[in-house]
Amino acid sequence: MKVKDFMKQSVYCIKPDTNITEIAKVMNNNHIGCVPVCDTNNILCGILTDRDILLRAVACNKDLNSTIASDIMTTRVYTCKKDEDIKNAENIMAEEKIRRLPVCDERNHVIGILTFGDLAQKNNEIGNEKLGQTLNNICNSDTNKNNM
Repeated sequence: MKVKDFMKQSVYCIKPDTNITEIAKVMNNNHIGCVPVCDTNNILCGILTDRDILLRAVACNKDLNSTIASDIMTTRVYTCKKDEDIKNAENIMAEEKIRRLPVCDERNHVIGILTFGDLAQKNNEIGNEKLGQTLNNICNSDTNKNNM
C-alpha cells in the first residue's frame, strides 16, 4: 500500500507571517491539529501544531496577535512522498515520534498529509500489532520530539 491510499489530500497551509490567532481559527474551523507552513513559493518551510501554540506561545505569555508562525513553528519537518510505501512513512512516524507527516511532491510542495489517525482508520491493511507499536513509540517517550 502507498501513502496516497491513506493520506488526506485536502490540506490547509499557512504562510510564515500568519499570526497565531488566525492560525488557531483555521485549526478550529477545520477541526485540524496542525498546519504546514509554506513560503511565498508554496514550498514547505515548517509545521505548526496546536501543541506548539500552547507550549511555545500561550504558556510563554506571547501576544497571540503579534506572534507569527515563523516565531514558533517546527522547522525540522519530516515528510514523505505519495508513492512511498506506507510502511516507510509509518516507520518515520514511529522513529521520530510524530503524529503527522506532510506529503510533498518533488519540489517540496505540500500535496497532502498523513496522520496517525489515517493509519488507524485502515488498521486492517497495516495490522493491529504494527499500529500498536507505532503508537507506543510515538506516545511513550520522555524525549517526545515535537508531538506533530
